[in-house]
Amino acid sequence: MEGISISSQKPRLSFWQIWNMSFGFLGIQFGFALQNSNVSRIFETLGADKDQLPILWLAAPVTGLLIQPIIGYYSDRTWHHKWGRRRPFFAIGAILATIALFLMPNSTALWMAVIMLWLMDASINVSMEPFRAFVGDMLPDEQRTNGFAMQSFFIGLGAVVASALPYIFTNWFGISNTATDGGIPDSVKWSFYLGGVAYFTAVMWTVFKSHEYPPDDIDKLKEENASVGIFQGLAESFMGIFKMPKTMVQLAFVQFFSWFALFAMWIYTTSAVTSHIYNTSDTTSVAYNEGADWVGVSFAVYNGIAAIAAFLLPVLAGMTSRRVTHMISLFCGALGLLSIYFIGDPIYILVSMIGIGIAWASILSMPYAMLSSILPNDKMGYYMGVFNFFIVIPQIVAAGILGFLLKSFFGNVSIYALVIGGVSMILAGLLCLKVEDNEK
Repeated sequence: MEGISISSQKPRLSFWQIWNMSFGFLGIQFGFALQNSNVSRIFETLGADKDQLPILWLAAPVTGLLIQPIIGYYSDRTWHHKWGRRRPFFAIGAILATIALFLMPNSTALWMAVIMLWLMDASINVSMEPFRAFVGDMLPDEQRTNGFAMQSFFIGLGAVVASALPYIFTNWFGISNTATDGGIPDSVKWSFYLGGVAYFTAVMWTVFKSHEYPPDDIDKLKEENASVGIFQGLAESFMGIFKMPKTMVQLAFVQFFSWFALFAMWIYTTSAVTSHIYNTSDTTSVAYNEGADWVGVSFAVYNGIAAIAAFLLPVLAGMTSRRVTHMISLFCGALGLLSIYFIGDPIYILVSMIGIGIAWASILSMPYAMLSSILPNDKMGYYMGVFNFFIVIPQIVAAGILGFLLKSFFGNVSIYALVIGGVSMILAGLLCLKVEDNEK
């Protein structure tokens, strides 16, 4: 089935136009950062064991697997004279995600927190996936690396603030980071409330401050939409994995090992740091909650580094190539993850986060810049959705095997999950050398 191309006229956009069209990612990353730095803490506080954490996190990759290709497929085939093509999905996702962010920290049982994670992650995915295609829609090829870098900047900036919020509320405003009833601390609750407001505000800024180019043939688009049933659309979305261009297949392997490493980090850093460095697994103790807060600060640092690196990586790519830049960045991330094993003083975790931040900036930009160069404009959202299979599949694999590996071979010691992640990121870097990039 052929898609409908957007307008063939793509003038170069100004800095502020690219800023406005990317600003929504600031809010989206508030949601993801609060999820990544606090959900394991919430699960453990509500009674989850360490080896259960990967399975409880399964919501994140499964919702991505289901939601992103479908949203990509239908956002390619959407056009409204006022709201455009991608922006309706931005707005709907923002409303749902904001509701989920307010509900998540009020979970009173583990099963409630798991359901809220499903709702939150699904809602965030509705907003996020079309943002990737938005860059391909709006920017000429020579500006796409800068467009994805701007998205990476806002992702980093949003995550810096969101990850540090529990620490900020506790240390700057005196809000308790422990709960007397053993429940979720007030500092975490207020972090999610502020995150919900930030999410909605930032995404709606992009909705109202950006415009989109109309399809070249609107009548053809209406005809095609009328002929496509939802089941046919779903089937074509999931069959896209068998129709990927060669470069996309090569990047898929890089993505697999990159995101396996990231998922290991997001699931296990709180448990690894509190047990390996703070020497406690008691979620009601002061030491555990100080360690959990410090993980938030550490995540803020790596995202801050990513925000800075987002503007430096295109320079390095211009001097070398995009695939070499991505390889170097992934090696930095691997070094950061592996180094945490040797740390005794938590302050040095911040040094490890420098390498992780460089890798994160590249993961959020370079694969998409390489991919957008070889995709047809009329199926940009569709293929970006399919490409996200290779973000969620490694997370599903990680959810299925990390708990088993730790329990069976590493005495259920969480720090080894970060070591496994470091090795995985080295493999991702080496696979970059196989990528054929249509670089301009």
